[in-house]
Amino acid sequence: VTAAAIRAAGRAEVIGVTGPPGAGKSTLVSALAGHVRRSGRTVGIVAVDPSSAASGGAVLGDRIRMSAHAGDEGVFVRSLASRGQLGGLALATAQVVDVMDAAGREVVIVETVGTGQSEIAVADLADCCLLVAPPGLGDDVQALKAGVLEIADIVVVNKADRPGAAETARVLAARTGLPVVRTVATDGSGIDDLARAIARRQRAVPPHRDAPPHRAGGRLQRVLPALAADHARRALLAADPALVEAAAARLAAAEAPLPVILGDLVRRALAGAEPPSSGDAG
Repeated sequence: VTAAAIRAAGRAEVIGVTGPPGAGKSTLVSALAGHVRRSGRTVGIVAVDPSSAASGGAVLGDRIRMSAHAGDEGVFVRSLASRGQLGGLALATAQVVDVMDAAGREVVIVETVGTGQSEIAVADLADCCLLVAPPGLGDDVQALKAGVLEIADIVVVNKADRPGAAETARVLAARTGLPVVRTVATDGSGIDDLARAIARRQRAVPPHRDAPPHRAGGRLQRVLPALAADHARRALLAADPALVEAAAARLAAAEAPLPVILGDLVRRALAGAEPPSSGDAG
């Protein structure tokens, strides 16, 4: 399925949405999806939620904020748990986007997990990246420059009906040089302006589908971690139990850091090697 999706993908417009918690990303994505649907195009939404460090589960609350589209066959929402994956996306995000693209969704919107400044993986996935900021973020722009602000194409000051929104928009425009759009996603204010800003961006910089080497390179970077993880998992499941026991013993004896021991375990499992002898560091 993944191979077929990759061959058929490349037609959808992919929009990435990132930003700090509380900025209203999910509500904005829902409003933007509604605008796209009114233009007659179909929409796929991939929403990544943070996972519990204790259970590994996720609330997947984005579906609640997008319930307005529950009866619309032209909108397909897929929630994913991040499961500790860095970069703001889940490991399977790229594959889900490709499947939606291959299935004929004309616009695919990807919402990152929204927990920090390192959510830049969406830049390799999207044709246009939106940074959603709440009023009052202006003082924190310098910190954001180290992360998500560097991959943004458009800044959206959401909840623009709140105090400080105009000043935040002014500061962000002055310090970033990026287009800044003010929206109130809960009532749809500014969504038309945002759609026009996205369209201008797409006209100025052709989507990845018009630049095959770039899209292929980005897709390769996205798929490799998933392929590597899958191969490692399969190898470990089929490995000699003595390999795992030997790795646990090395860990208990503090022979080496955990990443080194795990890396050695995976390499031995992939090679079908025998367990290391006593004192063998691999």
